[in-house]
Parts: sequence; C-alpha cells; structure tokens
Amino acid sequence: MSNRSHRAAPEHTHPDDVPVQTALAALADPVRLQLVRELATTADWEHTCGTFDVPVGKAALSHHFSVLRAAGLIEQRDMGPKRVNRLRRPEFDQRFPGLLDLVLRDRRESGENER
Repeated sequence: MSNRSHRAAPEHTHPDDVPVQTALAALADPVRLQLVRELATTADWEHTCGTFDVPVGKAALSHHFSVLRAAGLIEQRDMGPKRVNRLRRPEFDQRFPGLLDLVLRDRRESGENER
C-alpha cells in the first residue's frame, strides 16, 4: 500500500486570519509570486503541483506552497494521486482589496527584463 494515498490533507489559513505582513512576505518571494501569477491565469483546480514553471526542486516547491497556504493565498486539495491548486482570489481580495491586482499589474507595467 502506497503512503501517497494516505498523505495528510494540507492545512489552510483563511485570509481573514492573515496579518498584512504575512501576505506581503509571501508575495515578496519571486518563486511564490510566480506561482500566484500562474494560478491567476488558470481555472480553479486546473494546476497540479508538478506543472508550475519554477526553478526549484520538489522540497522547495512544497515549502513555497505551505507559505502561500499560510498566507491565505492558495487552497490545495488532493485529486487521486495529484494535488491541485486554486488561487483564493475572492477571499483574498475581500481581506486585502487591490493587493493582488497591484501585484499582477506590476508585472505587466514593469516588464520581465528589468533586472
């Protein structure tokens, strides 16, 4: 019997319980910001954990997902052997109006080649 099918469900923090500093810290990391940006362009529950285009290994990616869950930014659930993701945009926008719009707009305005 595989342990994969018996892994613990991820713990989530509701955005109402998140201090602004936690939200800002989660969005300040370039990898986490890329995860949020990718989720913002896809339908809920469409992106599995292994399909993100980020330059980190599985352990680091797991850590980044944990930080995003703790900041109330994402929700994850298991569908068979895969874990799928959803950006908690409506809930997060209610708690921090305009913050995600600003973060997502910043990429378009500043361009990708500024560094």
